Amino acid sequence: MDDFEVRRGAVEERIAYRFRDAGLLAQALTHSSGKSDTAPSNERLEFLGDSILGAVVARHLYLSHPSWDEGELTRVKSAVVSASSLAEVSRSLGLSQLCVVGKGMSKEARYPTSILANLVEALVAAIYIDGGFDAAERFVIAQLSDRMQSAASEEGHKNWKSILQQYAQKRWSVTPTYRVTREVGPEHVKRFEVVARLGERGEAGYGEGRSKKEAEQCAAESTLRSILGDRVDSAREQDIEKLGEAEVPGPAPEADSPPPAPPEGPG
Repeated sequence: MDDFEVRRGAVEERIAYRFRDAGLLAQALTHSSGKSDTAPSNERLEFLGDSILGAVVARHLYLSHPSWDEGELTRVKSAVVSASSLAEVSRSLGLSQLCVVGKGMSKEARYPTSILANLVEALVAAIYIDGGFDAAERFVIAQLSDRMQSAASEEGHKNWKSILQQYAQKRWSVTPTYRVTREVGPEHVKRFEVVARLGERGEAGYGEGRSKKEAEQCAAESTLRSILGDRVDSAREQDIEKLGEAEVPGPAPEADSPPPAPPEGPG
């Protein structure tokens, strides 16, 4: 059995869907750095999957919460389909272990949030093309229904910037700042790349999003993950903030701690 068939079996078992066209799955798992003349990248699938994902989540929230106004629907949808949320789905499915990347990207490296999120969007599109909208919707709901319920309450909606600020002020007496490093794409689909900085301790995390606000949230989450690791997932928001009081002040993450730099071009 070749390498792709092994990866195919692993993915299909985890997502509970079997592809008729295995080529679509192969494309969904191929990052732009790993593409070739015979193996296209997942960028086109990512573009389509982003729209399908948003439509499924919007429809589900609209039907599930008839009393909500536009603002409430938008808040929860934004949290659910954000890059950080989709990256968590990618991690839970182990997609980073199965994707194809170029030789310049170490398999041991912690992939940027944007790459992990793009894998989920591309997978949604691949399922849609292969099995239709209903199949794609089943996959999206299966992966995001719990997140929709959690985000529907303020308690489950983490404000990463607020958490990082509380943590950094208590541990190092510094206030995080954010700098836009690049804007990619035309106005209607622009993506922003942002780095978080912890005062004189330097840049500590990278984020990408469809707005500056989303990119800053991703950068704050990336910074916390580089410092706290898996504790970010298991701790409640107030617990993360208290860690800044409980831990002995120490150095900020080393220069090589942030995730690898994002690939050139739109994500």
